[in-house]
This record gives sequence, C-alpha cells and structure tokens, in this order.
Amino acid sequence: MKSIVTGGAGFIGSHLVDLLIKHNHHVVVLDDFSTGRPENLKHMDGDVELCECNLAEQGNWVNLFHGVDWVFHLAALADIVPSIQQPQAYFQSNVDGTFNVIQASVGAGIKRFVYAASSSCYGIPAVYPTPETADIRPQYPYALTKRLGEELVLHWANVYQLPALSLRFFNVYGPRSRTSGTYGAVFGVFLAQKLNNQPYTIVGDGTQTRDFTYVTDIASALFTAASSDRTGEIYNVGSGQTVSVNRLVELLGGESVHIPKRPGEPDCTFADISKIKADLGWHPQVPIEKGVAEVIQNIDYWRHAPVWTPDTIAGATKDWFKYLSNSPS
Repeated sequence: MKSIVTGGAGFIGSHLVDLLIKHNHHVVVLDDFSTGRPENLKHMDGDVELCECNLAEQGNWVNLFHGVDWVFHLAALADIVPSIQQPQAYFQSNVDGTFNVIQASVGAGIKRFVYAASSSCYGIPAVYPTPETADIRPQYPYALTKRLGEELVLHWANVYQLPALSLRFFNVYGPRSRTSGTYGAVFGVFLAQKLNNQPYTIVGDGTQTRDFTYVTDIASALFTAASSDRTGEIYNVGSGQTVSVNRLVELLGGESVHIPKRPGEPDCTFADISKIKADLGWHPQVPIEKGVAEVIQNIDYWRHAPVWTPDTIAGATKDWFKYLSNSPS
C-alpha cells in the first residue's frame, strides 16, 4: 500500500505516519513546514518520502499522487487569532489547498480519500453531545475555511465519485502538538507554563468543558475510515467524554490564574460519536488520565515553546475581542 499524508510532519500527521508505517505502507509526506516540524519524522528516517511544497500552488508535487492508494489531507493553517488577522492566507491554505489536493486525487484515481475536518464548524452548538446533523455555525475564519474545504471534498465525492470521507476532530491533544509562537490550544499553553513554573492561565472560571481526544485515537480513526468502504459521509471523532479545564489543571498539577472569557467560544465541546462507532466500529481507547500522563512524560517537547502570561495573552487576543464580540452565540 502507498499513502500520501499532507501535513504529515505536523502534530496529527506525524502520528498517522507512525501508524501507516506500522501497517507496512509506503508513506509520502507533503508539507510546507509552516507548522509541521522535520523532527516529528526524524525517528522514521528512510521509511518516509518527504516533499516540501505549497499545496495552494500547482507544482510537481501533483505527480506524486500517481500509484497512490490512500490520501489523507491534514495540511491546513490552524488557530483562531491568526485566521482573523490573515483570512486570505487561511483561505489559500485551507480552501485552495484542499481544491488542489482533491483534483490531484481524482486525476490519479486514488482509492480512498480522508479529510481532516474540524468540530469548530459547529460554533456554539445547541445540542450536547453534538451530532453530525447539528447546525453549521462557524465563528471565525479558521472554522469557516475548514468547513469550506469539507464541502469541496463532499461535493467531489458526489459529482466526481471521489471515494472520500470527512472526520470532524474535537480538541486533539498529545505529544508533538504545535509549539509555534501563536497563542492557541490549551494543552500547549499549559505545558509551556508548567515547564517554566508559571501559573496556568484559565479562561473564565474553568468550568467550561472540552472533548479532549488523544492523538493516537485520532490516527486510529483516520486509518479505520480509510479501511472502510463508506464514502460521502461525515463522522465526528471524539473521546466519548467531556472534561472541564479545571479538571485538566488538577491532572497537570500547579497554580493557576484566571483571564477573561472570550466571545465565540462554546462553554462545552462534546462529540456524539455514535455514528462512527456504528458505521466503522471505531472506539476511543485513551482516557484523559492516561493521555495527560503520556503528555507529561513527553513534556520536554515544549521546552522552547512561548510561555504565555495574562498580559501577553491579552495582547495576542485583542483582535479576537475586537472582531468576535458581536458574533452570534
């Protein structure tokens, strides 16, 4: 078997590459290293064919799709604040890039295509746990561009018979998560603070809950989806539970401070995963306690990550408050 993983040097992508190699796949990674890190693939030297390229632009990378069985499209720009500040870059990466990848896939006649979608498309849901049929309410450009990419994939599945599925991920965490200078996911922020003996910056009162899903469970869902014969379907991928930020702080251990609650953020994320369980037989395997323990064991990965304080977070999120304060909730 031969597989392409776009964004394969990134957080989720590199764990998927691990799993594919374990199943004796020849893996081709396409990445521009805007958020991915070559170090994430270092332990796989010789097992991975790596192509540095910009998927939003046509190039010779298209030729790598010939003879490929499975394509996993994970490459994307992430995080909320930069998407507000740079909507064009996000559109080019997450929409134009997706268009180019599905066109290359159709042209090469690939056998399976799996798109990494985002639960952020639900915005602030009306129903918990949230099913795939919930209203689509993106609150910021990142969420919108990931949803537009998903619509492209599903449309190509319908019109051009691209054998594709879309998986909507909920709050992924684990080793190798992003350590860029961007203020973003809570785990990366908290781990850098823990390493530097700084208090955890809890948004609001910390009672908000998140469906924290361990990265190897995400990789397993991607592999399971590609192994199935389903097409044109959307599946939520979550942990089967929802955990408060206060509980996360308790598991990590340490002092905390509180910062203002932000507009456009749900009080809860909680995936209804009954569909993927029933259709694909996939189940999450890693409870939050085990996942956090694994992350702490690998905490040195965040040694050079920025250490956020209430003041620097206020500066980094000022556009968040400026543009999203009037968002519908």
